[in-house]
Amino acid sequence: MQNQFNKNWKTKFFSVWLGQAFSLLGSQIVQFTLIWYLTKETGSAAVLAISTFVSLLPNVLLAPFIGALVDRWDRKRIMIISDLLIALVTFLLIILFKTEQVKIGYIYLALFLRELGSTFHWPSMRSSTSLLVPQEQMARVEGMNQTIRGLLNVVGPLLAALLLEVSPIYELLFIDIITALLAVTPIAFVNIPQPSKKTSEKITSVSDLWSDVKFGYRYLWNWKGMFLLTLTATLLNFLINPGFTLTPLLVTQHFSGGAIQLSLVESIFGIGVIAGGLLLSTWGGFKKKILTSLSGIIGMGTGMLFIAIAPSDQFKLALAGMFITGFMNPIANGSLTAIMQANVKAEMQGRVFTTLNSTASAMTPIAMLIAAPVANTVGIQGWFYIGGLGCVIMGLLGISNPSMMKIEEEGQRRLKEDIQPS
Repeated sequence: MQNQFNKNWKTKFFSVWLGQAFSLLGSQIVQFTLIWYLTKETGSAAVLAISTFVSLLPNVLLAPFIGALVDRWDRKRIMIISDLLIALVTFLLIILFKTEQVKIGYIYLALFLRELGSTFHWPSMRSSTSLLVPQEQMARVEGMNQTIRGLLNVVGPLLAALLLEVSPIYELLFIDIITALLAVTPIAFVNIPQPSKKTSEKITSVSDLWSDVKFGYRYLWNWKGMFLLTLTATLLNFLINPGFTLTPLLVTQHFSGGAIQLSLVESIFGIGVIAGGLLLSTWGGFKKKILTSLSGIIGMGTGMLFIAIAPSDQFKLALAGMFITGFMNPIANGSLTAIMQANVKAEMQGRVFTTLNSTASAMTPIAMLIAAPVANTVGIQGWFYIGGLGCVIMGLLGISNPSMMKIEEEGQRRLKEDIQPS
C-alpha cells in the first residue's frame, strides 16, 4: 500500500513527535524516581529485581495480543487513551505519596500498569509513522528518535536526581502528568490515517484475537528475510544487554574504579548514542538500509571487543569501546526499525513490532541467567568477548545471506502484490 504525502507532512509528524519527546522525559523522571525510592527505602537487590521483572511482563506476555489489537483499533485513540491512563496511574501515585500510604506492592503495580500502557502506545506510534512519513525519510526520522532517547537517557535521570534534592516525590511526579498532556494535545489535532478497511472489523471473541496473533507469527515465519531480521534483533539483545548489566562490576573489579569511573562509562555510552543518532538522522544510511543495520551490529561488536581486550591499566580503551558501541547502537537499531516501517504492511506493523518487543524483552532475563555463571567462569570481560564476537559474526552472516540482503526488495514486492502468508 502506497501512501501519498503532502508537503505539510513535517508539520503534522513533528508536532506529534515533539509531544512524544516530552512524554518520554516525564516517563524517564518517574522511572528514576520510583526505582530510587525502592533503592533508598529497602536497599534490597531482590526488590529491584522484582521491579524489573514486573516491568518486563507486559512486553513478554501480552505484547503479541496487544499488537493484534493495535492493528485493528484506531491508533490515534490508542495513543491518547494509553497516555492518559499512564498519567492517571501517576496521579494515583501522587495521592499515595502525599498521604504517606504508598507501599512497595503499589509501586510494583504502578510499574506494571505504566508499562502496559506503553506496550499499547509505542507500537501504535511506530506503526503510524509509516503512514505519516515518506518512506525515504524513515531512517532519518528513526535516527532522530534514537538521538532523543539517547539524550533523555543522559538528561532524564540527572534532572530527576536534582529535583529530588529540592522537591518531595509527589510534587516531582506532577511533571509526568504535564508531559502527558503535552503529548496528547497535538495528537488530538492531527489526522492519523488508518492502514486499511480491515481496521474497522471488530474482534468479537478470544478466538478472533488468537487468530490475529497467529496470523502475525505466520506473516513473519513465511517471510524468511523478515524472520531472520527479527531473530537478529532478538539475539542482539541477548548478546549486548548482559555486558552492560555487568558493567558496574567490570569498572570496580577489573579497572579498580569507583562511582566517577562508572558515571564516565555511562555518559560516554550516552554521548555515543546521541552522536550515532545525529549521524543517521542527517545521513539516512546506505541505500540498502539492511547494510546500514548489519554494519551497525558489526560496529557494536567491535566496540565490545575493545572493552574485552582493555588491560586493567587502560581504562581509556574501555571508554573508547563504550563510545563505539553507543555510536553504532542507533545505526543498527534505527535502520532496523526503518526497514520494518517501510516494508511491512501497515495493517501488520502492530503485530510485527510487538512480536519483536516481546521476544527481545524475554531475552533480558534469559541472558542474565546464562551470563552470570559464564562471567563467574571466564571473567566479566569474557562476556564482552562472547557478545562482541557474536555481534560481528551475526553481522557478517547477515551480509552473506541473500534473504537478508534482499529484504527490502522482497518487502516492496509484497507491498505491491499484497502477499498474504499461507
